[in-house]
Amino acid sequence: MKKIRFVICVKNDGYEASLEVRKVYDLLPDVEAKGHGMLRVVDESGEDYLFPEDFFVPVDLPEPVQARITSLV
Repeated sequence: MKKIRFVICVKNDGYEASLEVRKVYDLLPDVEAKGHGMLRVVDESGEDYLFPEDFFVPVDLPEPVQARITSLV
């Protein structure tokens, strides 16, 4: 099974300053957070925080796209 590395924000209620709807975000592994219905995501500040899992949809990006996105950091 391929590891999901990116998610698209589909909801940002209460987190408008931290998340943009329709934007792709880096997903960091956090098994404990996942068990509580949360995901660890790098937000607009460049820091990673926990957000509700239902705010995001996993996305499987082609390798060249992933390389371009990660090289922007």
